[in-house]
Amino acid sequence: MQEIVVLGVVMVLALGAYWSLVIFPRQRDFQKQQQYVSSLKPGDEMITFGGLIGKVTEIDETTGVARVEIADGVVVRMIAASLLRPYDPEELAENIRKSMNQGKEPNE
Repeated sequence: MQEIVVLGVVMVLALGAYWSLVIFPRQRDFQKQQQYVSSLKPGDEMITFGGLIGKVTEIDETTGVARVEIADGVVVRMIAASLLRPYDPEELAENIRKSMNQGKEPNE
C-alpha cells in the first residue's frame, strides 16, 4: 500500500515538473505571440515565420489573414499567426555579429 502512495506522489511531482518546464513556457510564448499579432497595424515592418521581411498593409481580424508587402508592388496573403516579430535591422545585425564571433577562436 505504501508503495502505491509513493508512486502516486512521484507521478504527481513528475507531471508538475513536466508542466512547469515544458507546457507553461510554451503557453507564455504563445500568449506573447498572440499579443504581438493583435498589436500589429498597417505600416509595421515584421519578420515572418519563414524569414521574410515585409510591411503589413492590411489585417483581417475575422479571418486571421494579413496582407504583407514583401517587395515594391508584391503583396501576399499570410496567416496572421505566422507574423513572428518586429523587424529591427540593428538587432538583427547584432545577433549576426554575435553568432559569427562565437564560431571564432579567441586570439592569444
